[in-house]
Amino acid sequence: MKHVIIGVGAAGISAAQTIRKHRKDDEIVMISIDEAVISRCMLHKYIGGNRDVKALAFVEPNFFQNNNIIWHSGKKVTDVDAANKTVHFDGGSVNYDKLLIATGAKSAFPPIEGLKEAASVYGLRDLSDAEAIRKKAKTAENIVIIGAGLVGLDAAYGFVEMSKRPTIIDMSSSVLSSNLDQYAADIYHVKFEEAGCNFHLGNKVINVHRDVIGNVSHIALDNSEELLCDLLIVSTGIHPENVLLNGEKPDKYLNVRDKDIFVAGDASGKTENWLGAVEQGEVAALNMCGILTLHDKNFLQRNTANFFGVASLSVGQFHAEADDVCDVRQDKGRYQKLILRNGIPVGIILQGDISRGGFWQHIIKNKINITDIPKSIWKISFADAYSLNENGEYEWVN
Repeated sequence: MKHVIIGVGAAGISAAQTIRKHRKDDEIVMISIDEAVISRCMLHKYIGGNRDVKALAFVEPNFFQNNNIIWHSGKKVTDVDAANKTVHFDGGSVNYDKLLIATGAKSAFPPIEGLKEAASVYGLRDLSDAEAIRKKAKTAENIVIIGAGLVGLDAAYGFVEMSKRPTIIDMSSSVLSSNLDQYAADIYHVKFEEAGCNFHLGNKVINVHRDVIGNVSHIALDNSEELLCDLLIVSTGIHPENVLLNGEKPDKYLNVRDKDIFVAGDASGKTENWLGAVEQGEVAALNMCGILTLHDKNFLQRNTANFFGVASLSVGQFHAEADDVCDVRQDKGRYQKLILRNGIPVGIILQGDISRGGFWQHIIKNKINITDIPKSIWKISFADAYSLNENGEYEWVN
């Protein structure tokens, strides 16, 4: 059996590892426009100068050789001929028995007047973006970031490590509004301000102006304010890199088009996160190996952040609804909030101490009611939740 995987991101690498685990002798070929396997969430470390390209890798140095994988790096796939089961790429082609499309996503730029026409404007998605940003940032005096989500703050953190003081703009009233509640987000907001960053929250950019040679020179906000800018980072979301899929959506087995083509990760249109991409890659690979596996639709939103030595983890929902019960405890350096709906945890935020994140993720994902456990919520453990049945198997204690 010959497996071809397009893309060497989290989904593609996860798929390759899974195939090799279950099919020791099958042929695996990977094709990517990327020339290095890198962790995208560490690109800000490259910008800040704390990591080189090798240190961005999330696989061992000899991953492809050790797993007997042929890798065509730096190659753009130009066509997938499903009828003849052939993938065409720059300078060659390869046949397949099973194909996985794991091409990831691109940065999405909002429809701001002048944005697409201006130079010195970048997303932060690929190593090439980080390389260009780091080079430009060395001489930039007025750096502006549109978007105060994880990618935007990652970029800001990288600039801080370069002793730069960027300005961050977001339409939301708080930073990390898609990841944390106001209290936890404000902890980071204050720390970034203490590091010299400036924020314009509750504002949006309405125009990007250029100088005589086409570089961004300043931007206009909806409150009539204008900001000088010689380097602009846009971190307002992504859109799937799925041109090879012709707009098709995967089924419950992550199949598209025919029984021999699969999709995983951001290319599937399910922009979850790193763990979601890894999970999809594994599910697709199992199905490619003939081990029928359903994609788990009960996927939990899970986000992590770590800035200025403060770690945070949010799982599931972190904004309570009208009838929800919130159990909050906080002390110096620690903030924890659990949201319960009819006795069932639906979301949690852990900041400062995220050591029990795996436990709560399991409880939330499996919708386990914890109200009958006679102890403090924050002291519940797996020992309280499970017991051995007569077959020697662990089961939930009702």
